[in-house]
Amino acid sequence: MANSEPSGSIPGPVPSNRLPLSERLQRGVAIPAHPLALTPQRKLDERRQRALTRYYLAAGAGGLAVGVHTTQFQLHDPSLGMLRPVLELAVEEIERAEQQGCEPVVRVAGICGRTPQAVAEAEQARELGYHYGLVSLSALQGDSIDKMIQHCRAIGEILGLFGFYLQPAVGGTELPLEFWRKFCQIESAAAIKIAAFDRYRTLTVLRAVAESGREDLALYTGNDDNNVLDLISPFSFRVGSTTVTKRFAGGLLGQWAVWTSRAIEILEACRDCSSNDRDVDAKMLRLAAEVTDANGAVFDAANGFRGCVPGILEVLRRQGLLAGTWCLDPDEVLSPDQSAEIDRVTQAYPHLVDDQFVRERLDDWLRG
Repeated sequence: MANSEPSGSIPGPVPSNRLPLSERLQRGVAIPAHPLALTPQRKLDERRQRALTRYYLAAGAGGLAVGVHTTQFQLHDPSLGMLRPVLELAVEEIERAEQQGCEPVVRVAGICGRTPQAVAEAEQARELGYHYGLVSLSALQGDSIDKMIQHCRAIGEILGLFGFYLQPAVGGTELPLEFWRKFCQIESAAAIKIAAFDRYRTLTVLRAVAESGREDLALYTGNDDNNVLDLISPFSFRVGSTTVTKRFAGGLLGQWAVWTSRAIEILEACRDCSSNDRDVDAKMLRLAAEVTDANGAVFDAANGFRGCVPGILEVLRRQGLLAGTWCLDPDEVLSPDQSAEIDRVTQAYPHLVDDQFVRERLDDWLRG
């Protein structure tokens, strides 16, 4: 669906050809990390959960990641009984959109817990129609690298593997070069999301992939703080007597859960820049800084990312997609100065905001 707002310095989206799913993943798509819509009683708000999925698909997202950090990892607590319904709702909306002519959507399910729980979640996700499992290793902190790799292999026997380097500030664990070298040897590994929020750790993963010789491993930025530069940069490594260059194909981002139609435009602008191998101009560098600044407000970087998920929910609440910013953890709320920071970046960078796109379609998305 075309965005009716003026695009500022960001060019409009370029339609992609229909491709097999694995090729779409490797070519690169925008995969928003799907938030969780709750009522004031912290129960699932099905109507607004569906509306969010409809928003992302209408904006042109090529994939959706559900049950991930942005969906709130507490969702995986079996006592809540909420994970399956949330996964089901997204699939229902994806299938409806695909029946109406939408290109096949890359379906990614977050996989959490130690191996027995993770395997059960992977089996459930496959049963519901998901293609890939984004594997959180937070529950395995302190385990050996070999044990982590065995864990990934067990999941990879059920779903395609989407590796995940989650920044330690929000519950991730340190994953050294040795881990990523071994991960690249897993045949079912299809992609890696790098969300380390750290240039050194990011380069560690990229180097491991370059050294592995794998050409079929799709790299996705999860560095919400640096996603534009990730998407336009070539990363070159000396491997033996040759130089191997790797690029990010797309993004799987919590940042892209808000202002999503603009995020699609940004991805296409980055793809145009990198595919033509042209010099990066000042406009792209300025855009990179603007997106980072906006992300700092939404993700509450000034307060150690404590308000990361509520910040995403607040933007969606302001647009009318959500009724509030309630999280499963009642202590997870906006930081005291975060709302004012979101005001600031919204006013400073109107070309990053898609309020009009949402406003024109909101009533349709909220219908049953």
